[in-house]
Amino acid sequence: MQPSVQFSIIRSNRKTICMKVISPEKVEVRAPLRMPTQDIQGFIQKNEKWLEKHIAQMREAREKMGESKPFTLEEIRALAQQAVDTLPGRLQYYAPLVGVSYGRVTVRCQKTKWGSCSSQGNLNFNCLLMLCPPEVLDYIVVHELCHRKELNHSPRFWAEVERVMPDYKRHRDWLKQNGSRLIGRIPE
Repeated sequence: MQPSVQFSIIRSNRKTICMKVISPEKVEVRAPLRMPTQDIQGFIQKNEKWLEKHIAQMREAREKMGESKPFTLEEIRALAQQAVDTLPGRLQYYAPLVGVSYGRVTVRCQKTKWGSCSSQGNLNFNCLLMLCPPEVLDYIVVHELCHRKELNHSPRFWAEVERVMPDYKRHRDWLKQNGSRLIGRIPE
């Protein structure tokens, strides 16, 4: 593994360990609270080829698209304003289709999430969604609204997402393939 890659380890009440390439320089490892550091390091080493492949793909995508420069504060502010202007209409359209209401809507520039839903029904969205295709934005809106019914990722939750947006997997895949490239441009 290249020495320029920074690993951040986040421990939580999860049961499994996973890795996510945030940018070619940053990898996030999420692990159970009590997992020994030695086991985490072993997991990283065991998946070194996977990491190298995904880091190389991300670097290649950055070069190909000429988008390796970090966003400026002005660009982030403009995206946030665009999200503030766009999201209410999408939420008003999809909330009745899902059959839910929602609380406060917040827009942020986040490095790890595209959206979230609190147990009180407040919704949070990443301003970088404004750089995604409109159907991907709609997928995140539907995803978060469905959390008003199921505050988890159970089969019932995914069935609800699919009921409202039958082709959601295509949009979720777009985010998996392209999202880290956008998030990787957020300045440190």
